Amino acid sequence: MVESFHEFVVQRSAALSRTAYLLTGDHQHAEDLLQSALARSYRHWRRIRDGDPEAYVRRVMYHQQVSWWRRRRITERLEAEPTERARADHSDGTALRLSVAAALRRLTPRQRAVVVLRYYEDLTEAQVAEVLGCSVGTVKRHGHDAVARLREIAPDLVEAVPERSAR
Repeated sequence: MVESFHEFVVQRSAALSRTAYLLTGDHQHAEDLLQSALARSYRHWRRIRDGDPEAYVRRVMYHQQVSWWRRRRITERLEAEPTERARADHSDGTALRLSVAAALRRLTPRQRAVVVLRYYEDLTEAQVAEVLGCSVGTVKRHGHDAVARLREIAPDLVEAVPERSAR
């Protein structure tokens, strides 16, 4: 059992770490979130290893993050201009990542989760609904609202992303 869990962690932790970062917007919180999710998943490894353990870990991460949001309720201060440190990097890729991260932080937690799972993780609406524990209609609503919000706050980012239909 330990070997199969270790193998799963080695193979999938990079992808799960990226998802955790997109859910939290912070590297340290993402590491904590992933470690917490993996610890919780290990307790149930015998039951989940034969199914889709990555989907299970994603779901645990999402639910853990929601729990942390509810406990903290910290409001973020958003700045109109990027900080000096961010402007010093002239890489287009870095600027795009910063823009995406800033835009994601301005979405509600559910909208952010739908966008991350739908567009970054490339899950279907049905898979997102399963991970979030809600209906497909709720996923569609949050996705629609998130895209509308992104069009308001970051129209240059949304232009490059075509609207997706249900798969």
